Amino acid sequence: MWDPGTYLRYGTERSRPFHDLVARIPTDRPRVVVDLGCGPGTLTAALAARWPAARVAGLDASPEMIARAATLDTRAEFRVGDVADWRPGPDVDVLVANAVLQWVPGHRELLTRWAHELPAGAWLAFQVPGNFAAPSHRALREVARRDRWAGVLGPLLRDAPVDDAVDYAVSLTGVGCAVDAWETVYVHPLPAEPAADHPVLRWMEGTALRPVRAALDAAGWAGFRAELGVRLAEAYPVRHGQVYFPFRRIFVVARTGARAEENP
Repeated sequence: MWDPGTYLRYGTERSRPFHDLVARIPTDRPRVVVDLGCGPGTLTAALAARWPAARVAGLDASPEMIARAATLDTRAEFRVGDVADWRPGPDVDVLVANAVLQWVPGHRELLTRWAHELPAGAWLAFQVPGNFAAPSHRALREVARRDRWAGVLGPLLRDAPVDDAVDYAVSLTGVGCAVDAWETVYVHPLPAEPAADHPVLRWMEGTALRPVRAALDAAGWAGFRAELGVRLAEAYPVRHGQVYFPFRRIFVVARTGARAEENP
């Protein structure tokens, strides 16, 4: 279960890559814009504001996220659905998948399928976290492999569920796309309050720790969380009242089909 409130704890930091991604989509009048893995819908609403003449739709597998999105004052449409099952209609000119494909097994094949099924000249833009080798995720995997939790958590944690920018570029160029791919490391200064949990732990509760929390009972979760918190405090010390949290992200903006070389 996704918790929109927990996810939005660091909403400003989480939204910055989305805006950096969408800024590189150079089209003015798309017919339909789809936001896959739209979460609580706030960023989908930003797409509706950018392209006021387009029909804008958000899709997410979490009923909790879609329920939150439905409360927004936006003309964007929202529905519950599985990203892996979604197929583009003939008028989808912009497809955005922000920080969702890392959760989708076989997403590389999905990207290839979408590139073929989108109309020629459409824009396919996605961003995935690339920090699976960071101290935060190494600590997560190390704690999960302890005898106490390994049997339950071992199958849930993945070492590297995403490619790097070069591999995505090669794959999508191979199916006829013009590709702009890049990587960015954001350094997020997260406030550290004396009586609060470590801020990187709080960050991870909104995403990477979600399947861990769902798999453990209350006592197991409390123990896991406490041990991980100790390791995170060692890896990310407090400096000047803040924890400096580097976060690598991988971006791709691809234009599909035979007209990919034309200007938008």
